[in-house]
Parts: sequence; C-alpha cells; structure tokens
Amino acid sequence: MKNTTLLLVALTVPLAVSCVTAATPAETAILRAQEKVAKQPSASGAYNDLAMAYARRARETSDVQFYGKAEETLKKSFSLAPANYEGLKTQAWLLLGRHEFAKARELATTLNRQTPDDVTVYGYLADANAELGNYDEAVAAVQWMLNIRPGNVPGLTRAAYLRELHGDPDGAIELMQQAYDSTPFHELEDRAWLLTQVAHLYAASSSDADAERFAKGALDLFPDYHYALGVLGHVRMHQKRYADAAELFQKRCTAAPHAENLFDLAVALDLDARHAEAAKVFGDFERKAVTESETADNANHELVAYYVDHAHNPEKALRIAEQELARRHDAYTLDAYAWSLAATGDYGHAASEMHRALSFGLKDPRVIAHAEAIKQHTAGAAE
Repeated sequence: MKNTTLLLVALTVPLAVSCVTAATPAETAILRAQEKVAKQPSASGAYNDLAMAYARRARETSDVQFYGKAEETLKKSFSLAPANYEGLKTQAWLLLGRHEFAKARELATTLNRQTPDDVTVYGYLADANAELGNYDEAVAAVQWMLNIRPGNVPGLTRAAYLRELHGDPDGAIELMQQAYDSTPFHELEDRAWLLTQVAHLYAASSSDADAERFAKGALDLFPDYHYALGVLGHVRMHQKRYADAAELFQKRCTAAPHAENLFDLAVALDLDARHAEAAKVFGDFERKAVTESETADNANHELVAYYVDHAHNPEKALRIAEQELARRHDAYTLDAYAWSLAATGDYGHAASEMHRALSFGLKDPRVIAHAEAIKQHTAGAAE
C-alpha cells in the first residue's frame, strides 16, 4: 500500500510513553475547563469548554455518562447566554455523539447559515449527512472544509471516511496518514484514534499484518483503547483465532459495555465452540439491544444480524431493520434491511435494496458477502 512508511516510522516514536498513567488529554481538558469555570463562573464560554471536554472523555472511554455531564454543563452556559453560538456548536457535537443525526443536521444547518465559513460546523454537517445516507451532501460539506482551510485534520479524516464509503481504501489511508502527521504529539487519544482507523481500513482489505501493526500501535499510545481492541479482535476473527478474538472482545466489553460489543464477543465464543458461554452472552446482548432499539444510539444493525444469522427469526429482523430505516438510509442500514428481506425469502426486494447499498461504492467484506448470497438466490430463482 502506498504512503505507509511515514506512519510506520511514526509508530516507533510514542512507545516510550505507552505505560504512562498520567491524565489523558480529555481528563486534562476537563481539569483546565473546571479551573476556568471556577475563575469565571459567569462566562458561558467556560461552560462550553467544559462540556466539550466531557464529550472528548466520552470518546476516550465510550462512557455515555459523560454526554450527560456535558448536557448538564451546557444548560448552565445557556442560562448565562441563551442560544450562544459556541454552546449550540457543542450541542450539535453532543447530538452526533448520541446518534441523533437528524437533529444534529438540523442544528448544524442553522449554524451554517449563521456563520457560513465555520469549518467545524461543516464537519458536523458532513457527519450527520453521512450517517443519514446523504452522501452527496456529506461530500460537499467536506469539500468546503478543505476549501476554507486546506489540510485541516477534521476535514482530512472525514474525507478519508467518505473515500472508504465510496470504495477507495487506498485513498482513505493516504488521507488518514496526512491527518496523523498533522496531529500534535501530545494528543495521544487523537493519534490512537487515527491509527485505529488505518488499522480498520487494512482489516477491511484483509491485510491482516498491516491491520495488526497499526492496531497495536494505537494500543501502545493508548493502552486498552476500546476501538483498537475491537479492530484487533476482528483481525483475529479473520485469522480464525477465535479464542484470542474472544479475549480481545471481552477486554473491549469491560472498557465499553455496549450491546454491539457484546454481539462480537458472543460470535467469537460461538465460533470457538464455547456454545454455553456464547448463548449467555447472546442472551445478554439481545436483552440490552432490544431495550435500546427504539432510541437513537442503538445496536440495531447487530440485532438484525443476530436475528438472521443466529436466532433465525427473520420477522423480528425485518421489524428492527424497518425501524432503523425510518431514521437513516446509509449503506449499512440498507444492507441490514436487504439482509432481513432475504431472510424472509423476499429476494427480489432484497436485491433492489442491496443495489442501493452498494451504489455508493462500498466494499465492506460483510456487505459484499451479503450481496453475493442474495445474488445467488436471485439467479437461482430466475433459472
């Protein structure tokens, strides 16, 4: 793969700090913002900074309680300065973090009209539109980000994500490298996140050795980083090292006990022939996923996969897929919908929806496998 040398060299730099137990970047930001609030208790900006620091901590830990703290902090900001612009920007970021993509898009659109040269707001528009499946709008927003401020890191990472969605993993890796090279050395979590994204891109291309190298690089920077544990777990799954995958997924669940993470653990346990353990985890996953299935931040894609591939309940799968489709039309939701339709035997409709899912150029191995299975059934029925 081209342009990987610089990233590999960069990975050798942070190893000396891999065991550092000092405060994380987000924890440091929280402390500084709290000090600012103490000194300027009547300044709305101080509370905005604290709210954003809590949001950063939510990404570091995958603990949604920090989103709650951020929202409570924003209330104080708005009580001091109703509808202040920076507070509303922070609110848009929190909506994205909670997967309230339609609301985030609406708020970001309003802010964009108010200040049409704000690069950050264009980033929020790109995120919301991409998750909703409005890919043309997402591309336009990212292009504006890079036009206004060429080479900015948020613009590069979003452009990389869109390149992946449009079937260009090489281009995505190149942009992630540029973003990594432009990220300050002390931003350990940001750099670990970027390395994890590169690892994911290699894993999706079945380049296991490269994926492992970058995932381990992220873990050297940020030990037990839940995103990197997940990518490395999927590498082990591809290598059929199911026991190792289960161990990594268990560590991820300990750090980030979300329903979608339980699903990966259950699948790994099942493939490792630990069926009793897998059945328990599948049960825990289903209960948790069903409970949150009507909320914005859910595990509905995994729930569809569970009902189709493991519980063999296509009617429940279709109901959940239709529920999610009412919220968003991104490629992964269209794939889940097509897969649930196929499970009910409606291969014609499934093929049509899968065509929509692949029309953007996505080359995700799981989606491609679903498409091939549907295609075979459709071809067989036509003979």
